[in-house]
Amino acid sequence: MTTPPAPVLVAGAGPAGLVAALTLLRNGVSVRIIDKEPHYRIGQRGPGIFPRSLELFHFLEVPEVDEVGRSLPLIQVYKPGTVEPLKSFPMCPYTEPTPAIPIFNPKVIGQQTLEAILRSHLEKFGVFVEVGTELRSFEQSSDGVIAKVAKQRGNEEVLETIEASWLVGTDGARGVTRKQLGLTFLGETRDEVRLLTGDIRLRGKGIDRVHWHRFESEGGKGEKGVMLRPTEEVGEDGFQFVLVWRGVDVSKLVTDKEALYQTIREIIPTEIEFKELVWASEFRPNIRMVNKFGEGRVFVAGDAAHVHSPTGGQGLNSSVQDAFNLSWKIAVVQKGLSSASLLSTYTAERLPVIAEMLELTTAILNKTMNRTESTPESTMTRGQKLYMLGVNYRFSPIVVDEFSDTGPVNAYGVLQDGVLIAGDRAPDAPKLIRSDGEPTRLFDIFRPAYHSVLVFSPDSASATPLLSALSQYDSSVLRSAVVLPSSAEPSSTSTADLTLVDDGGYAYGGYLVKEGETRVVVVRPDGVVGAIVSGVQGLEKYFGLVFSSLS
Repeated sequence: MTTPPAPVLVAGAGPAGLVAALTLLRNGVSVRIIDKEPHYRIGQRGPGIFPRSLELFHFLEVPEVDEVGRSLPLIQVYKPGTVEPLKSFPMCPYTEPTPAIPIFNPKVIGQQTLEAILRSHLEKFGVFVEVGTELRSFEQSSDGVIAKVAKQRGNEEVLETIEASWLVGTDGARGVTRKQLGLTFLGETRDEVRLLTGDIRLRGKGIDRVHWHRFESEGGKGEKGVMLRPTEEVGEDGFQFVLVWRGVDVSKLVTDKEALYQTIREIIPTEIEFKELVWASEFRPNIRMVNKFGEGRVFVAGDAAHVHSPTGGQGLNSSVQDAFNLSWKIAVVQKGLSSASLLSTYTAERLPVIAEMLELTTAILNKTMNRTESTPESTMTRGQKLYMLGVNYRFSPIVVDEFSDTGPVNAYGVLQDGVLIAGDRAPDAPKLIRSDGEPTRLFDIFRPAYHSVLVFSPDSASATPLLSALSQYDSSVLRSAVVLPSSAEPSSTSTADLTLVDDGGYAYGGYLVKEGETRVVVVRPDGVVGAIVSGVQGLEKYFGLVFSSLS
């Protein structure tokens, strides 16, 4: 059976695949999304959502992630072999939000909940995940991709051929996409590190629902321990657990819940009533990544492109950011507004980020396992570098900056006050007043379907030549906003999509614009500063790189 062509086929319906599909749909590009599992996955899995990812979900208009997500509880460490508390400390110390960074603290939300939220937004577009549908193989040409999939319908397997313009493989480390593309997946497997993670329902004397509990067996050398994080997503008595038992094959505990219960009792010497083992899986750190993120019309993202230790909580966050980076680029190419060469920047931008991410998470893993030279605080406290707010593409071939001669920094650069360079995360700015008198902020303007062109100008008239230059580009993928200083009066004759008065001064301050100066900042659909230029020539240089000719 052959189905009508679809612009994009997404293989794999985890967070990366769902974000890719939703970003494309927000751009008006239709998709099909398939997953080989016959049912939706359960389990908390990777629950930590860092600030940069929360920002991207805001741009995608998925407010439920922030609303449902919970602040990280304090970690409580116990005297080994007892339920006697030793100390409590935050994994991520609270940081007061700022006008430029309104989301400054991580949250936790179970992966099954996150995926359900994202699926509900796909369904608003009439797109449903096709479960029980496995990608078996594909062929590609200069015109498109032909994918062979197998659908499980009861006891019957139905083969289908899907024609698509593009294939996005988010089918995991063992998926077909990366393997058939022939991409390398170099790295290592840490066989000496084995842990069990899952969701469990229990009640125990001395185990409250306020803390993230960390217990160790008697001796305190980290040979055997368990962590319990309370989560109402599993139930009023639900916890996500992580069990570490050095030198022991813990995989047998996945299928023997009574043995698992007994092991937990040995580590936590208190009266425990086990209600249910909801889900469990063994985990061994694989630290690997591809040599490139795609070939031709086929791309990989998320676990299909990189796997690593869960220490640092960067996996899911990196995966959704892969998908966001790729999908807006596919959209403009699919619309015929840019040549396919734009898609090479997906690898150029994401490869350095993922390489540094693997270094960071592996360093945390090594420190965690070296218990003789570390403390609970040193192994479990997470610095702001992992918040990903400093992740940047300053080295990208499609960024233009006429105001800075600073060279590239590490892909996981740290935020610096008074520094903003093309390729950096675009800051927010509240207390902007629209021409109709309504307040707004930049984060409510940035969206994945268009570039936001911010024209900072002392008055509306000074912005006219820049706005005229924008008329040569497709208006469906651009939004212009003239940003005036607080002392200016907006003009009713401006041709900009928005005219904003910077009543609080946060936009001029955050974007380093002096009053009286004209400066243009182009913010990409993924919330990254694509260009900081002074006039028409710089603007045309940037869009010449992005909306390149089709020759």
